[in-house]
Amino acid sequence: MIRIFILLSFSFVFAFSNSVDKKIKVTNTKLNTFSKTYSSINKKMADNAKAILLQKRKILKQQKYLEQLKYELSKKESSYKLNSSKLVKLKKSQNSLKSNQDKIELELSSVISKTISLNVVLDAQYSADIESMIEFEVLQVMLKESKEKAKKLSSVFHENSKHIDILDRQTSSLEQEIEKIDRKRKKLISTQEANKKSLKKLKLAKSLYKKELKKLLKKQDTLKKTLAKLNIIKIDEIKKRKEEEARRVAFSTKKNSSDGDKLIKVKKHGSSYQAVKTKRYRGRKTIAPLDHYTITKKYGTYTDPIYGIKIFNESISLKPKRANAKVKTVFNGKVIYADKTAVLDNIVIVEHKNGLHTIYANLSKISPNIRKGKKIKKGYTIGRVSDELIFEVTQKSYHINPIRLFR
Repeated sequence: MIRIFILLSFSFVFAFSNSVDKKIKVTNTKLNTFSKTYSSINKKMADNAKAILLQKRKILKQQKYLEQLKYELSKKESSYKLNSSKLVKLKKSQNSLKSNQDKIELELSSVISKTISLNVVLDAQYSADIESMIEFEVLQVMLKESKEKAKKLSSVFHENSKHIDILDRQTSSLEQEIEKIDRKRKKLISTQEANKKSLKKLKLAKSLYKKELKKLLKKQDTLKKTLAKLNIIKIDEIKKRKEEEARRVAFSTKKNSSDGDKLIKVKKHGSSYQAVKTKRYRGRKTIAPLDHYTITKKYGTYTDPIYGIKIFNESISLKPKRANAKVKTVFNGKVIYADKTAVLDNIVIVEHKNGLHTIYANLSKISPNIRKGKKIKKGYTIGRVSDELIFEVTQKSYHINPIRLFR
């Protein structure tokens, strides 16, 4: 029965280890290729996603180690009980032998003392009378008996010592084996606690990441609605509903539970996002809306590494290298929208010739003289940005990669 149990345990651990190894490999691949897609999403979110993937890999390794420990302990459970029982018996035998050895040692000491005394007495001069001769013979018999008893006791003492040494070695060996298993048990408990903390950390990280991702998606949706109201782009309502359903499934508490999605591979919702009409920019190069900046989000499609949602970035995000940086219009044009919003802070939209529109969102402030209907020239300051400028370009309901305007 024990053999069957061990075989089943081994089969389970082997299958589990293979499965976990595959998941670790997948996570490692994601981490190794992460730098290639790093700048395609918001930098802060990219950092968070990488941290979550690292945490996920750590948990997978912990869980693999836990299963190995459990398997080792299950194999040694019967021997642990047997060894513990055997150790108790050995210690009883050991104590009994040691107690007996003490008695033998005491008796041997007494016999040796008696033998020495008899030798001393027999070495003395005796008179030749009959009484003295009888006493001498009696003492000689007693000395002989004492010597034989001493010899016998000495032999028993040495034999007993050998048994005690053997028991000491057996006891020590058993104690070491039991100690090894006890250490494994402690390690198992310690790893389980660490695993719980790791899962808790993962839960918190995913929760914060989900908020950031929802915030990013909300910004995109708000900008789309604003552009749709101004008849700059059109929203396909059917595709929009599919997109919302895909997000709902991806963010589902059941599907993406706090235990790290049971560390399963998240399904990609590739067919559900809104298809974006894109066209190549063929006009002349112009200036960038900021003088000194870093691109923190690129234009184009990416699949979120944590929730598997396929997202299209219609805009780019530019992080100014100086606080309160000036934002400039990139072409001559007319302001058709300039207002503060709840989600995207301040937005300015400028209309240019050939149906081209440039959108400047997430502005910390709009210049006082910028208002709807105002005509402005290329390089004119339309506002300032402290965090990140969201810059988007459209032409006749098509989106254009904004970076192509000035690079």
